[in-house]
Amino acid sequence: MLKNLINKVRSATGNGPGEAAHWKLDFTEPLTSAEAAAEMLRAPTALMQLTEEEATTVVRFMQPRIIPAETVIFQEGDDTDTGYMLLVIDGEVTVETLIVSRKSPDTLNVLGPGSLIGEMSLFDGAARSATCTATSDLRCAVLTREAMEQLTRSEPTTAAHLVTAIAQRLSERLRQSDEKVRLYSHLVRTMQQEIHTLMP
Repeated sequence: MLKNLINKVRSATGNGPGEAAHWKLDFTEPLTSAEAAAEMLRAPTALMQLTEEEATTVVRFMQPRIIPAETVIFQEGDDTDTGYMLLVIDGEVTVETLIVSRKSPDTLNVLGPGSLIGEMSLFDGAARSATCTATSDLRCAVLTREAMEQLTRSEPTTAAHLVTAIAQRLSERLRQSDEKVRLYSHLVRTMQQEIHTLMP
């Protein structure tokens, strides 16, 4: 069944066996129970602030998906397909970004089960900040912007807790990025001092 799905994706996108396909939301496949998805949603790498009941409610508004290995899920800079985020249930995703001074992308992270991907663009609609590629066959659940709006209308309290949890997660990531920038700046200053010491 998975092989047939991969062939369907390749034929629809024109990609051969050695090329990366671009995933679109219209490839569906049943994959896992709502309970398992809710448990993943409350993982430390996702939204552990949600209660079990809230996570189960959110999952009701998510769509199960299977994404073949080597499929490009998000493309860095894409501002036309930003209306959804993914919860990884099984498999791995490589997160990469382009650096001006390098010919090949720089790998930022490899994400596994319990990881959220694409939550920033879901809320602000801005271009994707990195390229995400399925390293292996990926089982995931998708929350679209339309489903988020439905959740807000029907379960406003749960929706508010979901937004708060995602905001906290993004805040933590921003703090981690700030710490990396500080460490990098300290490293540059130290190297400059060493160079000045060595210069005649």
